[in-house]
Amino acid sequence: MSSYRLGVLVGERKTEIREMELKQPKGNQVLVKVNSCAICTLEQRIFLGVINRYPFAGGHEMSGTIEALGEKVKTLQVGNKVVMRMLTSCGECYYCRSGHENQCVSGFKTSIHEGYIGPGGMAEYMLVDAKSVYKMAEDVNLDHASVIEPLACCVHSINNGNIRMGDDVVVIGVGIMGAFHIQLAKLRGARVIACEIDEARIEVAKKMGADIVINSKEEDVLARVKQLSDNRGADAVFCTVAVAALAEQSIALAGKLGRVIFYSSIHPDNPIPLSANKVHGEETIITGAINPNTSDFLSATRLLSFNLVDVSALISGIYPLEDLNKAFERAVDPTTYRVLVKCN
Repeated sequence: MSSYRLGVLVGERKTEIREMELKQPKGNQVLVKVNSCAICTLEQRIFLGVINRYPFAGGHEMSGTIEALGEKVKTLQVGNKVVMRMLTSCGECYYCRSGHENQCVSGFKTSIHEGYIGPGGMAEYMLVDAKSVYKMAEDVNLDHASVIEPLACCVHSINNGNIRMGDDVVVIGVGIMGAFHIQLAKLRGARVIACEIDEARIEVAKKMGADIVINSKEEDVLARVKQLSDNRGADAVFCTVAVAALAEQSIALAGKLGRVIFYSSIHPDNPIPLSANKVHGEETIITGAINPNTSDFLSATRLLSFNLVDVSALISGIYPLEDLNKAFERAVDPTTYRVLVKCN
């Protein structure tokens, strides 16, 4: 009997490698040999005990190569380099059928490996439905491809911001999501103003192509954005930091007809003051962005396959599967971007 290894979160700051039976694909199934899997915020919170969900087979940002196909799969081939969209949706609710599957009322629950909940990307192999598999360019760097999912989330956010050529766009925070927002906003033809307090991340903002970088510890951000925009304010503001005060600041930074996108969830979820008259009089649009639709995911695969975005500066470390605990300890360090687990 063939077997494979699976990384599992089993308790606070504790992981284990489990041996699993390797099954062959049937019907519309695809067997993927996983190359690498990035450690996302969700898995970090489970590792730290903030979320108690054990045992949990984590990992929903992964890349790999197709090893075998079920007999009904028509559009993929053995040897294809691929990524997987593991944010499942039911396909039956109102939101799925109106093209907003990221808002599915019963989605985002999955169990890939028998006996374990979770998307299970920290494994040597995954058996998934073909509809979840997206083909990448033959020459793509599979380590880089493992961060397609967060890139797709940012594509969704940028689409919500409705950026036009020549817009002034403010990106608050230059973590991995802020860094992606900078690159994507530049691709839309915007002038990008990045706001950050960490010196190392200020340098990353410059590498990502930000036109102007404001050190928020040293400058009055609102006054600087007003000065840069002939006192208008920004056309679009993306808040990628989980701080309520910065969500409030994002609204103040937006000019007339400005779009404010709360990309990050806020912890703790403290209410913020809001001038209804400002929203009314200036026709401000305030919205959020969470999870990519299938079209956003497809766009992300093409952006990376065509080398239109560069993720090399956003990978902070690569660890073999047998060093899973070390990988997690590195990933929860707030100075990192994405830490990868090399599964094969």
